[in-house]
Amino acid sequence: MIKYKSVTAFAPATVANVSCGFDIMGFAIQGCGDKATIVLAKDSGKEGCDDNQIAMSGKYAHLIPSQRDKNTAGVAVDAYLKATGNQNIKLSIALEKNLPLGSGMGSSAASSVAAVFAVNALLGNLLSVKELIQFAMEGERVACGAAHADNAAPSLLGGFVLIRSYDPLDIIQVHCPDELYCAVLHPHIELNTSDARRVLKRDIPMRDVVKQCANAAGFMTGLLIADYDLLGRSVSDLLAEPKRTMLIPGFEQAKRAALDAGAIGCGISGSGPSIFALCKGESMALLIAEVIDRSFAEAGLLSEAFISPMNAPGALILERR
Repeated sequence: MIKYKSVTAFAPATVANVSCGFDIMGFAIQGCGDKATIVLAKDSGKEGCDDNQIAMSGKYAHLIPSQRDKNTAGVAVDAYLKATGNQNIKLSIALEKNLPLGSGMGSSAASSVAAVFAVNALLGNLLSVKELIQFAMEGERVACGAAHADNAAPSLLGGFVLIRSYDPLDIIQVHCPDELYCAVLHPHIELNTSDARRVLKRDIPMRDVVKQCANAAGFMTGLLIADYDLLGRSVSDLLAEPKRTMLIPGFEQAKRAALDAGAIGCGISGSGPSIFALCKGESMALLIAEVIDRSFAEAGLLSEAFISPMNAPGALILERR
């Protein structure tokens, strides 16, 4: 049932992997993200869509394709329409692209999430929010070749999520301690997710797999019992970070500076180049952000800081007409 003629939605940026949870952990970042507007065409019901172009705006709009079948927002919407039997409804899509590409902040996921969240509202919320994740993941597939959910799920649901399984998809929301905050610093360089995935080792020693599993279990336990020492000991990545560090100038120095200044844990956000630091309280997160910013500056990089509680909200509707 079509409820509106136009819906605008916002979807937040995210931190994925969280060091010890490659492709299975992620959380939303408050205050930064993409917007998508879905508009029902006047001659809705005719075969096909309005056209294959997305109306682009925003700071980073010129960097991504406007073709609907090559844009994460368009791919997600069309997957949703096909799955719900509404592929003959004519819709137009407008995307306000505010997140930088190749930032490690879930930029491609935010676009697909905002779009699919908006179209679901336009059509009367045919599916639950969790059911929308699979369509946002199709947007991820066109962006980097892998339909992972560790950005899409927290962008949709908010807060911290654990992907227990991909087949079948099993998403678990985990409430974090209210005083747990995150500082995310985005150095002004771009790192393509596909490139960051190519540098990863294909053969992992069993001892490293065991250690990574132990860190993931320790991290989840630390969240549940608010044990910050355990969280700090568990924020360790033996799979991706050792290889990706070489792609991020100044990362090692910035991480060391953050930990020395009192961060609970620190690592690469997603596939990089952004860096995240877990902190106890907002004031500590602000301090750590300044420390990391100075460290990147010493490496010759400008950076932008984002401060967020770990229980940040997910996608939301901004306007309905």
